[in-house]
Amino acid sequence: MLKIDNLTVTVDGKQILDNVNLNIGKGELHALFGPNGSGKTSLLLTIMGASKYHVVSGKILFKGKDITSLPMDERVRLGIGIAFQNPPVIKGVKLRDMVNICARSGNCNAEELAKRLNLSAFLDRDINLGFSGGEAKRSELLQLAALQPDFIMLDEPDSGVDLVNITLVGEAIN
Repeated sequence: MLKIDNLTVTVDGKQILDNVNLNIGKGELHALFGPNGSGKTSLLLTIMGASKYHVVSGKILFKGKDITSLPMDERVRLGIGIAFQNPPVIKGVKLRDMVNICARSGNCNAEELAKRLNLSAFLDRDINLGFSGGEAKRSELLQLAALQPDFIMLDEPDSGVDLVNITLVGEAIN
């Protein structure tokens, strides 16, 4: 599903990833471990196509297609999803509206997903505004589940989430 060949990446002219290779098959689950600053998040953001991450050499293949130079929105349309370590607050945008936008492309019932993640009461609030760490993480995973991506990357998925809600999140994504 995802193959990375000899990937070298810079940010602001500084090399942050050097000759990274990775192969993840369909249905496989992988975890990246390493100390802070070792490049785990940088790798995920590079795979996602974040603009400040410049691929100097190497390739990123997704479902056999070279996506190395594709912008982030095209990678999302191909089926790549990401949940960030610290989900952003988006003032003026209701969670319900964002989930409905995410769900447009699929056969997803946004209300049912929100209920499964105990977020129904949050649907008419601005995205993540005043949410606890766990609520913000579940909100982001609700949006991600509505997109129904083929490949999901979770950056520190347990950050701010208690044991009960980790179970809810796992059930909603499956």
